[in-house]
Amino acid sequence: MKAIVLALSSLNASPAIRMRNVSSLYETEAVGYKNQADFINGVVELSTSLTPVRLLRRLQQVEKMVGRTREIRWGPRTIDLDILLYDELFYASKELTIPHRELQNRRFALAPLAEIAQDHVVPGTGKSVIQLLKETADASRIRLLMTSVDFKQKLQEV
Repeated sequence: MKAIVLALSSLNASPAIRMRNVSSLYETEAVGYKNQADFINGVVELSTSLTPVRLLRRLQQVEKMVGRTREIRWGPRTIDLDILLYDELFYASKELTIPHRELQNRRFALAPLAEIAQDHVVPGTGKSVIQLLKETADASRIRLLMTSVDFKQKLQEV
């Protein structure tokens, strides 16, 4: 939790980035590499003047600042900051795909995203976030850890 608060505080301190909204936080089971502790997942809506690739670079800087190392694919990590959506953009390059290429298959991302953008139509799908959540085949465990109201309060305490 400490890494999440530190990361979001750092992002919000960036001149080109502003937090607009945050979802609740959820405790979720690991995906892929199963021999690890549960994850904490949430979604943050940002406004930014950065391009998608520059935003990705900034997110990677923040991950590194809070101690993220990349050792095992889908393995244990301090934090993982992903770009799920960027306005109505459909973008694909070697290093970045928007919308996130696994979004519709990840309940742990769709549930918090639906809290803050349920009616947003995900580019390339023709479906809203809430529709994708209802239709996902992902049945992994997800448990509310902290409401968005409590999480916003925690962020203000920093």
